[in-house]
Amino acid sequence: MRIVRLLNQGLLAVLLTVAAVSVYSNVPCVAQDAMTRKVKTRVTPTYPEIARRMGISGTVRLAVVVAPNGNVKTTTAMGGHPVLLNAAMDAVKKWKFESAPTESTGTVEIKFSPQEN
Repeated sequence: MRIVRLLNQGLLAVLLTVAAVSVYSNVPCVAQDAMTRKVKTRVTPTYPEIARRMGISGTVRLAVVVAPNGNVKTTTAMGGHPVLLNAAMDAVKKWKFESAPTESTGTVEIKFSPQEN
């Protein structure tokens, strides 16, 4: 009986470890440098009205993948207030960067302040 209980505890520990690894394996945790390619066309994000009413400000940090032709392929939120994320992502997706021979990745930061927008 004692052996069965020990086996069950060991199995439970293994299952919990596997579950934790599978949950956290999808979280991007690779540090990225600031984007080195120059922005040719920058679209200013629209400050969300709800953020204005609530007095929310702050910085949104995005991981950006830029295609060789300068178009933004993907944006992934890395930090910032959830109310501000969509506005920042929508704007950065419209940015145009300088052309380059290969795809580039990096981070960009968008600052939101009710006084500035």
